[in-house]
Amino acid sequence: MSLDIWDFLTLVILVFGIVMAITGVFSVGFGAGKSKKYGAVLLVVGAIIAVVWIYLAGFSDIEPFCDVGLSTLLVDAVMYLIAILIGAIAAAGIFLVMVLKT
Repeated sequence: MSLDIWDFLTLVILVFGIVMAITGVFSVGFGAGKSKKYGAVLLVVGAIIAVVWIYLAGFSDIEPFCDVGLSTLLVDAVMYLIAILIGAIAAAGIFLVMVLKT
């Protein structure tokens, strides 16, 4: 997979919107007072950003967005993330075993 600028922007903006919505949910659920209001704003804005970008990249015929293969891009990104986490956890685990054994 070759990552061009539109694929990169799609990943950045989708992750931004999704994480913003998730943090909004937690803020609404566990916050008090003003933080609940701010959480609701985060939730709504994050959801709007994610939904609009998914529509543009996945379903519209607008020129720069129609070149993004959204489903393939997301599957590849998740697979790469899983591979990175497995490698990092394995390396950290080996390091911890070596440190604790000595």
